[in-house]
Amino acid sequence: MSNAYSEVLEALEVYLDALYHADEKRINELFHPAALYAMSTDAGGIMTRTTAEYVDVLSKRESPASKGETKNGTIHSIEFGGPSTAIARISGVLGSTAYVDLVTLMKVEGRWRILTKIFHTTPA
Repeated sequence: MSNAYSEVLEALEVYLDALYHADEKRINELFHPAALYAMSTDAGGIMTRTTAEYVDVLSKRESPASKGETKNGTIHSIEFGGPSTAIARISGVLGSTAYVDLVTLMKVEGRWRILTKIFHTTPA
C-alpha cells in the first residue's frame, strides 16, 4: 500500500468519524477553506455551501454518536489523478438519511484536505 493511499485513507476515516460525532473542529481541519459542498435537490437544482457554512450546520446537528446510533460509513474507492490529487466514493447512513459522497482531495502543505464534497441523499 503506497504512502499516499494510506494518507488519503486516514483522512477519509477522520472524515467519517467527524461525521459520526458531528465534530466541527475536525471537519474544519480536514476541509480546505475554499472547499465546495454541493448536493442535488429533489427539484433538480443544486444546493451549495462554503466550508464555513457547512461547519455551522454541522455544529448544530445532534450527532449519531450522542444518539447511540451505530457508526456506518464505507469507503468504496480511492483513485489518484496524480501524486497530490485523489477522488473517493463513500457511502453511509446518518440517522434516517443514506448518502453517497464523491469527495476530492488535494495534498496541500503536506497534508490531504477535502476540496469538494458532492453528494446525494435518500431516506435510509
